[in-house]
Amino acid sequence: MRFHRFILNIIVPKHFIFKLLEKIKNQENLNNEKHKSSYLNYNSICTFANKNKSLNLGMKTKLTSLIILLFIVVSCNTDCTVNKDISNIPMDVEVVRFDKAFAEATTEDLPQLKTAFPELFSSRVPDSIWVNKINDTLQNELESEVIKTFPDFIEETNDISTLFKHIKYHFPEFKKPTVITVTSDVDYRNKVIVADRLLLIALDNYLGTDHRFYVGIQEYLKDNFRKAQIVPNIAQEYANQLVPRPTSRTFLAQMVYYGKLLYLQDVFLPCTNPNEKIGYSKEDYQWALDNEEQIWRYFIEKELIYKTSNKLQERFINEGPFSKFYLQLDAESPSKLGQYIGWQIVKQYMDKHPVSLKKLLITDAETIFKTSKYKPKK
Repeated sequence: MRFHRFILNIIVPKHFIFKLLEKIKNQENLNNEKHKSSYLNYNSICTFANKNKSLNLGMKTKLTSLIILLFIVVSCNTDCTVNKDISNIPMDVEVVRFDKAFAEATTEDLPQLKTAFPELFSSRVPDSIWVNKINDTLQNELESEVIKTFPDFIEETNDISTLFKHIKYHFPEFKKPTVITVTSDVDYRNKVIVADRLLLIALDNYLGTDHRFYVGIQEYLKDNFRKAQIVPNIAQEYANQLVPRPTSRTFLAQMVYYGKLLYLQDVFLPCTNPNEKIGYSKEDYQWALDNEEQIWRYFIEKELIYKTSNKLQERFINEGPFSKFYLQLDAESPSKLGQYIGWQIVKQYMDKHPVSLKKLLITDAETIFKTSKYKPKK
């Protein structure tokens, strides 16, 4: 649980402070050493309140807004609790920083690197390629930027561990992989790779949306070149391995397929904001929420649900700068709105007809759609 720190720069009456702190104390365990520094300091605020028992009437509006904001933040950050059966699953994740090892290596270190990381060195690639890479100044600069952005990987490792616990709980056959961080020359189509018992994370794809190394890459792609996307991207890769591809070519089948992928992310990442799961900004996610009814009406009126045109994939499923309704509002819309609608269909299906995840994954799109009796939010 993370708290933003607030600076109280107005005179606050003692009884408001006591109520606020009582709320915080009731909802959070102040004995948790890991997060203790993030909490409001109880003693210092109470001392401040004792010295300032009066309230300037002109500040009441500011105070009310502050109190409401603080209570909202407290309640929002305490909504998410992990099931004890999940949190108690042993899951010690160790991340191997190959990116750091390679960045610090000299050409003389190459034999040791190949011995330590045999899975990362193909016998078909001559040593000269790796030597050139070690000595390449642009590569060196990229590696330096990765280390600057990720001097350690502690927070991400904890989040990955929590993700793995959720996967293990719902799919006991899951085997913890070896996690290795690498650089990939910004191969953004392969940010995360899951192969056998390996999980490779290309950290040079998460340096921040505005990083200079991303100049020339389209904005809609750069929007997700952020740290916050690492764990959702990992969850998506594992979901990809679990959800069978649809045999039907209908638009409905495609929507429900991606809806299942996103629903698995809901299950695996209950504390992650929904916009991060689908790769939207908060504004784009709000646009989808606000226009869900209109989107669905368009799909129905244009009789798209059972069509099999590949163009529908490009218009409403694939990642892009926007969705393609062929209307003036296109530029305002996010892409992947077909995925978003499929997500809502699957959620309503599970709300009305809860089944096991394994049962959900093998249920066909038509059954899910009809049973869900999907109605968009108004």
